[in-house]
Amino acid sequence: MNYWLVKQEPDSYSFDDFVADKRAAWTGVRNYQARNNLRAMKKGDTALYYHSNIGKAVVGIAKVAKEAYPDPTAKEGDWVAVDLVPEKALKRPVTLDEIKTHKTLSEMVLVKNSRLSVQPVTKAEFDQIIALAK
Repeated sequence: MNYWLVKQEPDSYSFDDFVADKRAAWTGVRNYQARNNLRAMKKGDTALYYHSNIGKAVVGIAKVAKEAYPDPTAKEGDWVAVDLVPEKALKRPVTLDEIKTHKTLSEMVLVKNSRLSVQPVTKAEFDQIIALAK
């Protein structure tokens, strides 16, 4: 199993919205590196759900329910989407500022390339964030 982090602006589509919908097509990604990360996702992989822009915090956990398929919102190009389902909200959000204070998380893509909307996370990074949320 692989681990990922997906970003969403909470005023556009919050984790609560995601939970209410029970499933979401992760569409609209128009960055090649993020697209390649979507392509690498496998059914059953786990993703941290990150509120970007407002809050800047990991707030929940999702699972990949359907692997990469052509993005129905793309008018042209070779863009893909995946389907995600919510697993659970974190007991407390883990903020970007908090993540930056932990040496064990200093190499996270989130810290090094904060603009990337879909990014890999190591198991150790995932476990550390879950521990911080308790």
